[in-house]
Amino acid sequence: MLIAVQQAEGDDLILLPGQTPYMKKHGKAMPLTETPLSLQQLEAMAKPLLNEQQLQDMQNLHDIDFSYMVKSEGIRFRANLFVSRTGISMVFRIIKGNTWKLEDIGLPPIVRTFGDFKNGLVLAGGPTGSGKSTTLAAIIDYINRTSKRHIISIEDPIEVVHSTEMGLVNQREVGVHTPSFSHALRMTLREDPDVILVGEMRDLPTIQFAVTAAETGHLVFGTVHTVSADSSVDRLINAYPPEAQEQVRSMLADSLRAVLCQYLIRHKEKNEMVLACEIMLNNQAIANLIRKGKTFQIPSVISTSREQQMQMMDNSLMELFKQGKITAEDAYLKARNKADFEELVGIKKDKQAAGGTYTTEPLKKQ
Repeated sequence: MLIAVQQAEGDDLILLPGQTPYMKKHGKAMPLTETPLSLQQLEAMAKPLLNEQQLQDMQNLHDIDFSYMVKSEGIRFRANLFVSRTGISMVFRIIKGNTWKLEDIGLPPIVRTFGDFKNGLVLAGGPTGSGKSTTLAAIIDYINRTSKRHIISIEDPIEVVHSTEMGLVNQREVGVHTPSFSHALRMTLREDPDVILVGEMRDLPTIQFAVTAAETGHLVFGTVHTVSADSSVDRLINAYPPEAQEQVRSMLADSLRAVLCQYLIRHKEKNEMVLACEIMLNNQAIANLIRKGKTFQIPSVISTSREQQMQMMDNSLMELFKQGKITAEDAYLKARNKADFEELVGIKKDKQAAGGTYTTEPLKKQ
């Protein structure tokens, strides 16, 4: 089944008890076969994939992340096993391992400069499957090709393998090269890095490490499951207890360099995905808002800083729609200020109706 997903150029394999195997491709789930899998079959599939420690973790935690490779085909997957209402379930995401160049991804040119920062914190935000890891891999590739710096990544699992070029790259996979994420973080600053990729900033210890490392002269990259620049900043601050948040705001005001949030959206006509993104660069105005706890005003600063190559997600969505790359409906679903997109999708506000009700009209051809 894993080979079939790769041959079909799919993204994910989803296995649930009592259901047929599903493949997810470009955001759409579709049956891979017609035969349902029983709970017993899934349990028999899962056990050989895990070592003794992973089996113990699965029993204690009821879910586990790991990497898996189909050696005969050279295909790698990021896997998650978890217990649901119907029993053990599995999701495999194919690791395509392509080293993308920044210019090939569709990101604005300003993103290239993120790799030129000497220190500080850079965040990549977006939902699962939005290409955050690919973007950061492209930035790491750019740093590796253009500067003589020591790069250390802590990944779960390693998705893109970087060979040593002008820079020096050390990649560590949790569960393979280090027993835990927290242990790897503790050891990292003793390994003389210039650039650190911490992957997902999922908990307070990881966030604390990233902020402290950025403040002490390292360039740190991390991902967050947020879809806007201001919510990305809030995500970090709110992870701390209330009594520590004022100090953290001051630290982030000084050490945060940029936030990039992105979506991958199905192309309107082609069998591919296109990227929409929001870009925030930390300038004096934004630093003051972070320090004063007024992150809700960050979108206003981004909107008025186009000359600095900042952009709101809604502007990116509108541009993709005008270029004929995405549908009005997809733009509307991802938009933050949906009022700006209502006319595009045929939603018309009836101002004379009580309470301002909405009616729908067929979408006019552009």
